[in-house]
Order: sequence, then C-alpha cells, then structure tokens
Amino acid sequence: MAAERGAAAEALVGQVVLPGDLLLLPAHYDEDAEGERLRLSAGAAPQGRLLCGPGLRRSGAGLLVTKCGLLRHRPAGGGAFWVDSQQKRYVPVKGDHVIGIVTAKAGDVFRLDVGGSEPASLSYLAFEGATKRNRPNVQVGDLIYGQFVVANKDMEPEMVCIDSSGKSSGMGIIGQDGFLFKVSLGLIRKLLAPKCEIIQELSQLYPFELVLGMNGRIWVKAKTVQQTLIIVNILEACEYMTAEQRKQALAKLSGN
Repeated sequence: MAAERGAAAEALVGQVVLPGDLLLLPAHYDEDAEGERLRLSAGAAPQGRLLCGPGLRRSGAGLLVTKCGLLRHRPAGGGAFWVDSQQKRYVPVKGDHVIGIVTAKAGDVFRLDVGGSEPASLSYLAFEGATKRNRPNVQVGDLIYGQFVVANKDMEPEMVCIDSSGKSSGMGIIGQDGFLFKVSLGLIRKLLAPKCEIIQELSQLYPFELVLGMNGRIWVKAKTVQQTLIIVNILEACEYMTAEQRKQALAKLSGN
C-alpha cells in the first residue's frame, strides 16, 4: 500500500512508499534552527541524533521520500529512517567502502570507476607504507577496495586505502583471481548486516574469500572456478528467494 501524503512515518514502516510522499515524524523529534539535522527536543531524554538515510530527504517537520521502496526504521540511538529499494545506480557517500576499477593513471593519482556518475581519484600515497620511493604496484584494470574520504556534489570523489591510523585494515589491491559481479544496493546492505544468515550459510558450503562494496559490487573467490560460480549464482539469486528456498537450494548443493 502506498503511503498517503502527510502520513505518520512510524505507521508506514515496512510498507511501500513513493517519491513525493511526506512522512511526518513523532512529536518528540524536532528540527534545529539551522535545519541541518533532526534531533530530540529538550523536553525528552537525549538519545542521539535522528539519521535520515537513503531514499529520504528532510523537509520541514518531516521527511520527503525520493525513491520507491520499503520504508525501514531503526529505533536505536536517535533512530534512523531509510528506504530499502532495488536501486543499482550508486551515489558516492563519505565513509562508504567500495570496490573500484582502475581506469587510468594521471600523474600521482589513479582514476577509478566506482559505478557513480564520475570517476573517483586515489593518490598513490593513500596506501599503507607508500612513499615517493616505495610506490604501490597498481595497474590499469586492477580492483581496489577503499573508502571515500571526500564525496559531495561539488567535489570529485576521493578514495583512500588506509584508515585514520595509516593502516590498511583490509583495504588495498584485490587479488587477480576471483570473480567480480554487481547486485542491487539493497542486497549489499542485507549482506553487510551483522550476523547475516546468507553469509553464514554459504560459509558452511565452501571456504571462500568475499569482498563487499557499498557500490553494489561483490568480489568472490573459492578454491575452484566451479565453487566460485556456484557462490556467485546463489548470491545473485538470494535477492529473490525466501529464506526457506535458499536453505533448500544449499541443502541440495551440500548433498543433505
């Protein structure tokens, strides 16, 4: 059922909302003077900042829907609302970990295709242990797992492969072997959830390596090409299967 204009946000959680729908927030949420964030009013116990996630935009005392999908809500902290959609086009967000494909070298900077409207830049110094003498061996066509440190509408996206302490923390060049494929952003968020059942069930089937990018890209590598392709097919199909259907498919593959 589509949301009615001006409907209460909490009443529509789990239902389909459409672009242009206005979601009204409960009375204990209040917008500050600058209009930059939504927070709890002074009369309520401070619980943190209300987050406005993908598919929503702040509008006066409520939230304006910008994408079609299911409305989701997380009450922890200050709370968070977002729209869970089947979108495949990625818009860079600061802090997101993504998989990029090196498309060009331009002086001291690499250009990466991250699935957005423009390429991202990556400095050769943005790797653990990299110096002017010790440059990383990055070639055109390589896969890079990194994090956005700059991502807004007015500037070119910029990536790094180190954290705040200068450590790689698993980021960097991804191995030459393996298989890269693309899924919807909604499936990526589901796979990145803590204790994801899909990942746990697959790990009991075959040992494999997996890299998940918030831009909808997945890199996977198992012991053999056949096992790798089986895992790829399951990950692509699980978006449209119920939990019971997925368990039946895995049971057939494992021989149980």
